[in-house]
Amino acid sequence: MGVEKEKKLLTVAPFECAWCEELRFREAGRGCIAFEAFAQNDVTLVFREQVGSQYYHYKMDNSPNYTIILGSHRNRRLKIEVDGKTVVDVAGIGLCCSSSFQSYWISIYDGLISIGKGKHPFQNIVFQWLDENPNCSVQYVGLSSWDKHVGYRNINVLSLTQNHTTLWNHLDYKEYEAETDGEIEGDNVIDGCGNWGLKNFLENWDLSDVLFVVGTERKVVPAHKIILAASGEFSFRSSDENIIHLPSISYPVLHAFLEYIYTGQTQIAESQLACLRDLGTHFQVSPLVKQCEEIIDRFKTNKKLFDSGKKVEIMSRIYHEWQSGIYPGTSPAVVSNLKKFLATGEHSDANIYIEGRGLVARSHKVVLSLWSAPFAKMFTNGMVESSCSDISFTDVPAEAFVVMLQFMYSGVLEMNQGEMASLLIPLLVLADQFGVMFLQQECCKYLLEFLSEDTVCPILQAVSSVPSCKLLEETCKRKFSMHFDYCTTASTDFVLLDEAIFKDILQHADMTVTSEEKVLDAILMWCMQASDICSWTAVNELLNSLTPEQIFREKLPSLDTFLPFVRFPLMPSYLLQKLEKSKLSSKISVFGQLVAEAIQYSGIKVIMPATNQNVRFQHRRSSFRDLQYICDGDKNGVIYYAGTSYGEHQWVNPVLAKKINVTASSPASRFTDPKAMVSRAYQATSFAGPRRENGQSCAWWMVDIGQDHQLMCNYYTLRQDGSTAFPRSWAFQGSMDAENWSDLRVHKNDQTICRPGQFASWPVNGPTSLLPFRFFRVILTGPAASDANLWNFCICFIELYGYFH
Repeated sequence: MGVEKEKKLLTVAPFECAWCEELRFREAGRGCIAFEAFAQNDVTLVFREQVGSQYYHYKMDNSPNYTIILGSHRNRRLKIEVDGKTVVDVAGIGLCCSSSFQSYWISIYDGLISIGKGKHPFQNIVFQWLDENPNCSVQYVGLSSWDKHVGYRNINVLSLTQNHTTLWNHLDYKEYEAETDGEIEGDNVIDGCGNWGLKNFLENWDLSDVLFVVGTERKVVPAHKIILAASGEFSFRSSDENIIHLPSISYPVLHAFLEYIYTGQTQIAESQLACLRDLGTHFQVSPLVKQCEEIIDRFKTNKKLFDSGKKVEIMSRIYHEWQSGIYPGTSPAVVSNLKKFLATGEHSDANIYIEGRGLVARSHKVVLSLWSAPFAKMFTNGMVESSCSDISFTDVPAEAFVVMLQFMYSGVLEMNQGEMASLLIPLLVLADQFGVMFLQQECCKYLLEFLSEDTVCPILQAVSSVPSCKLLEETCKRKFSMHFDYCTTASTDFVLLDEAIFKDILQHADMTVTSEEKVLDAILMWCMQASDICSWTAVNELLNSLTPEQIFREKLPSLDTFLPFVRFPLMPSYLLQKLEKSKLSSKISVFGQLVAEAIQYSGIKVIMPATNQNVRFQHRRSSFRDLQYICDGDKNGVIYYAGTSYGEHQWVNPVLAKKINVTASSPASRFTDPKAMVSRAYQATSFAGPRRENGQSCAWWMVDIGQDHQLMCNYYTLRQDGSTAFPRSWAFQGSMDAENWSDLRVHKNDQTICRPGQFASWPVNGPTSLLPFRFFRVILTGPAASDANLWNFCICFIELYGYFH
């Protein structure tokens, strides 16, 4: 199949793909592959649910798959394809041509694809992409090429745990042996996951506080109390017990014993198994004892199991099943002990003080050094903290610091919802300050989960200075861009954003805004660092008494940078005429030039080519259509617009045309007819019947405007049917998923509807009118004004207005 074996090198020919049963994730949808590759152009990896064929090529694959191409387009681009469709195509990230092998890693976790370079997986991330509809079944990895041979070697598959953003210090040590047909051959030699983890402190004198003296030669071996005490029963109550004498134990046995504790695995000769078991029994390291006994029993029953030329391998059973961040092979009981020692301060050698709070923790230098390079340098390079047990910090948030310490002892970020809201951002900054990159990634994961229009600005302010949070930063910028009206109107937090961040938002391809006037207002507010929401007219008034230099101060040059991002030619003529006569045009030269250009364009645009490449003349891809309320029963609403196939045809009932969907709290019937609700014809009897939700009586009508549509609703209309069961208490709500609802307007004892067949309309005010939703409903929250059927919601018509996308 085009695979040549040479010095354990896998060579893949063009338009072919190498597969192997061993190249698979331990858990479907979750895994990482680390490898080295040599190529002059693309390196292509395919992730599928099943193994592909010998001459498989991803362009011909009809099965679900992810395809990642490093160095596409002659080594110029990075591409990610989902089921053959390109979803990522970016320049400048990819394979660098080289005369030698280069190291890469690619991980997939529930649709989060991370790509990195270098020998250390989960470090040096160069790109991340999140699939909103993840394929959680991909499991097999294929190594492919496009049009030139690619060499692969040192291929390893890593398992991912539930805490997938922490670094795993183990590999699936499986050598991918070639079959007789020469399919694939690999090498399990890889430099682990870098110099990281407890293994680096195995028999290391740095920060050691206990010594073993072993054998007749009295060999001295250093260790660390906190690690030993968490793993078994070691007595360190007196200074004499800082030295443990083991004259009858040989060094190889002690080395295997400590290696098991520090790394979760070890090797030892069969003849020394009993000694290792006895040592484990003496110090009550129960998992090691149990495994030694099981191996000894197997040897007793079958001597052929043992080859005297090899050592016996012992690996913690939970080595591949449970990982506590930095402690490989560590059981939950051991982590529980570590957390207990943090709480009690037992065996501590670092008293941490924070200005304003005093002593916050009695910690352990070796634990802090495991997670943080700054701490490790502080304790080992001869600084005052190397010999002093008291460590003081200023300008550090105490609550966040304590949470960071707890993470270091457990590998798990443990906070309730309330704590996360207030501590995630300072914790992220703190993790960056102390180089706890795995805590940074955990914070980023949770911030992505809790990301909303209200939190996007403070998160952007925090992560803009943290290089490792690019995925979170890009997601926030996209969120802001897609909710530009809300984010620039609900508060003035956005004026604190970094200039480069705000510039990226203004240029974002997913920019969603109801009018270019909103973009102009936001730019003026940012440049003047406004403390209150204002429009361009307010700034224009200020120019009657102040100069541009006085209003915009040091941000005045930024005004020249940002104003061209406003698409003035798309503004209505009447607004352009106002802007032309404004002080902004006369006192800010760039402003005047752009307005003049737009007015000139408005006079000749009918003959200008539609392919004009200047973005200022192009409508934004995601702009909303303005469908504003005029009067009760008008033809300007969203539901009527959907009935015309969005302006393409004559009106047809949109439910029958399947443009929208209407449902009610009671089953469809003669008097609960979804299509009649939007027919625009008066219905004498039309109601949604009652039901129980969350222990409360209610009745509702719901409108789904469609999967590809959203509406920023600022007005809505209802019409009473022929009955006198007038609604008095109800809520008008919006949702994106029909499960989590936001109140857009709440009515309590509203007396507006007071006769059969009456129309009534209400505005939606405030920030919620700037939030786009797909689902809308009116829900009865109190009994109707009726002698009977108090929980029937009796309306025969509904219409929605606002900015429609």
